[in-house]
Amino acid sequence: MKKRAELVFIPAVGIGHLVPMMELAKRLLHRDDRLSITVLLIKTLFLTDFTSYTDSLADSVARLRFIHLPNIDPPPSSSNLRFRESLISVLVETHKPLVKQTITNLFFSDSDSESPFAGLVIDLFCTSLIDVGNELGAPSYIFFSSTAGMLGLMLHLPELDNQIDTDFKDSVTELSIPCFANPVPLFVLPLPLWKKTDPSYGWLVYHGRRFREAKGIVLNTFMELEPTAVNSFSSVQNRTPPVYSVGPLIDLQGQAYNQTQLEESIKNWLDDQPPASVVFLCFGSRGSFDAAQVKEIAIGLERSRHRFLWSLRRPPETNKLASPTDFLNIGDVLSDGFLDRIEGRGLVCGWVPQTTVLAHKAVGGFVSHCGWNSILESLWLGVPIAAWPLYAEQHLNAFELGRELGGLVVELRLDYRGGDDLVTAEEVERGVCRLMDCDCGVRMKVKEIMEKSRKVLMDDGSSFMSLGSLIKDIVDEN
Repeated sequence: MKKRAELVFIPAVGIGHLVPMMELAKRLLHRDDRLSITVLLIKTLFLTDFTSYTDSLADSVARLRFIHLPNIDPPPSSSNLRFRESLISVLVETHKPLVKQTITNLFFSDSDSESPFAGLVIDLFCTSLIDVGNELGAPSYIFFSSTAGMLGLMLHLPELDNQIDTDFKDSVTELSIPCFANPVPLFVLPLPLWKKTDPSYGWLVYHGRRFREAKGIVLNTFMELEPTAVNSFSSVQNRTPPVYSVGPLIDLQGQAYNQTQLEESIKNWLDDQPPASVVFLCFGSRGSFDAAQVKEIAIGLERSRHRFLWSLRRPPETNKLASPTDFLNIGDVLSDGFLDRIEGRGLVCGWVPQTTVLAHKAVGGFVSHCGWNSILESLWLGVPIAAWPLYAEQHLNAFELGRELGGLVVELRLDYRGGDDLVTAEEVERGVCRLMDCDCGVRMKVKEIMEKSRKVLMDDGSSFMSLGSLIKDIVDEN
C-alpha cells in the first residue's frame, strides 16, 4: 500500500502569486501519484476574476481540487491601509478561524478523504496561518514566489529592525544583507520598508520572523541563477528552515489568462518582422502610466528607430486593477501623427499573451517592469530585458539581476517610483538601443541562463533534485 498524503495550498495576493503556486502543485502531482492537493481560495485576496483558470486546472489535473471559501468582510480599519501587503495580511488573519474549520471538516470530522492531511503550503503573506497548522498538528511550508534575494532580505528584516531605530530612509543609504555580495542601496527596497511606522513595514518584519517557524520554504528560482543567495540559506548562522529551490515555475501554456493565441493581426505583423528585430514593451497586470509618461515612451520609441510591440494599459482606479480589456487609447494621448509615422515599424495594442509574444522568433528584447514571473519567462525563452521596475520588489529584482548577477539586464531606470518622476524619451531611446544592440553583452549571458534553466528541470538537475527532496520530506513527515 502506497503511503498517501494530501496537502492544502493557500495562495494569496493575486494572479501573479497564484499561477506559480499552481505550477508547483502540477509539478508535485505529476512527480508523485501518492500526493493530492486541495486549494483553499480566499476570494477577497484577488482583485480579478480567476475562476476560469482554476476551473480549467480542476478539469485537467488529476488529484487537484479547489474550494472557494465564503467571503468575510475585512475589518473597518483595513480601509485606511496604504499598501497591499498590509491589507492582504489583515485579510488572511481574519480568515484564520474559517481556514481551520474548513480543514477540520475535510480531514478530521467524519471525512471520506482517502489521504491524510500532510500539511499546509501557504503564500509568503499568509504566515499567520502557521498557527492553524500548529493547532492541527501539521507542518507548514512557505511558498515564496519571488527571488532568493528577496527571501534573504525578508529573513534579515527582524535583525535590521532591531539595529535601526528610525526610518531606513533617514538613517542609511545602503544595507548589508547576508544573501547579497554587494551593498544594497536603499532606493531599490520595496516602498513599505522605507517608513517603519507604516503598517506594511510591521507586517513584512512579522512575515520575515515567522518564516523561520516553517517546516520549509519552497522557492521559485534555481541554484544556477542565484547561487550566492541560495547558498547563504544553508549556513549554520542563518537558522533558516530547509529551502527548496524548484524553479523556474512558469505557465508556458497560458492557462492563467485563458488566452494562448495572439490576435490574428498581431500575429501576422510579428510574422512579417525579421528575426529578433522587435522590442516588446509590457509592464504586467498593474503596469500603467499617465499621459505624460506615455508621451515620453512614444517619443523614445520613435527616435530609437527599432521595431516595437507595445502593450499599453489604462491607469486603473485607485486600489483597483484594470481589467484585461481596459486599454489606453493612445490616440487620446498622442494627436501629433505618431501612429501614422510608426506604421509598419511599430504596433500599439492592448492585452497580449506575454509568454506567446516572448516566444515569437521576431522578438529580440523585452522592456519589463521586472516582476519575477516575467523575468523567469524571459530568461527561459532567452530574451534579454531592459529593466524598468515600477512597484513591490521589482526594483530589488532589477538590482540583483543587473549588478549582483553580473549584468543579466540592461538598466533602463532602477529608481522610478511614478508620480511626477518621468522616465524621459532620451532614457527610453538609450535603453532600447542598448537592449537591441546585437553585440550587447546581456544577450549572451541570457542565452547561457536560458540553457541552464532547462537543464535544472531534467532528471539530474538541481531543481529536479530539490523537488524530490521536498516530496520525500513531506511524505516522511506524514
